[in-house]
Amino acid sequence: MPYPVAKLDGMTAQAAAKLRKQGIRTAEKLIEVASRARSRRRLAKQTGIADPQLLEWVNIANYLQIKGMGAAKAKLIRATGVNTVRDLGIRNPATLARRMRELNEKQKLVRALPSEASVKVLIERARKHDRKITY
Repeated sequence: MPYPVAKLDGMTAQAAAKLRKQGIRTAEKLIEVASRARSRRRLAKQTGIADPQLLEWVNIANYLQIKGMGAAKAKLIRATGVNTVRDLGIRNPATLARRMRELNEKQKLVRALPSEASVKVLIERARKHDRKITY
């Protein structure tokens, strides 16, 4: 099931409407249209949305393409400072799971923390994930 672009973390109704005018309704379509730096700059001009903001949403959308990664897990992982799928692929599972637990104790981002084993699986999937985004 396609993930609506309007539900991406940090997406405003106004920005979602601007993207819809460009034919972008899903996270998958956002990745398709804005994964390359040149395309993102063009979309930024067309919509008035800042390029860095578009890149952030493309990175979030890219996270959601990893099997087993939901919006809450993606938000928690990104809150630890791991902002891209590429960055996730080089993390140590034990260290990341610990950082996620510590951060969640402070910020209460998710109700159920992923286990270290599930974090390891996500990292392995991130390593195999298609590198579509250029920076």
